[in-house]
Amino acid sequence: MFNHIMVGTNDIARSEKFYDAVLGVLGAGSAMKSRSPSGHMRMFYRHDGNTFGVAEPIDGGSATCANGATIGFKCTSAEQAKEFHDVGVAAGGTSIEDPPGLRTGDLGSLYLAYVRDPDGNKLCAIYRPK
Repeated sequence: MFNHIMVGTNDIARSEKFYDAVLGVLGAGSAMKSRSPSGHMRMFYRHDGNTFGVAEPIDGGSATCANGATIGFKCTSAEQAKEFHDVGVAAGGTSIEDPPGLRTGDLGSLYLAYVRDPDGNKLCAIYRPK
């Protein structure tokens, strides 16, 4: 369904440090950097058929996070989800919501770990136990 997901940043170097760290946990390599036709910097992380982008806003305004929005990253184990969270906090992110752990609800059991990136975007590392 999705081609890519992109978030904005007010500090491309800070975002590169953060996303190289957390997406490295998932096996993504370093970002492919490019300059948009408008002159703004952007980075693309490609992994497992998916693309995640981080860009300076083309309109020249400040990047802001979306209230109520969450970007979920699929993990292969609970340990990987926890590592994603911990690496994110160490790289300048902020732990949010409940601590990483197993939650059971209408959608079954899920291991969830939430962190905000340095620009405030809400990320979720998610593992679905079998």
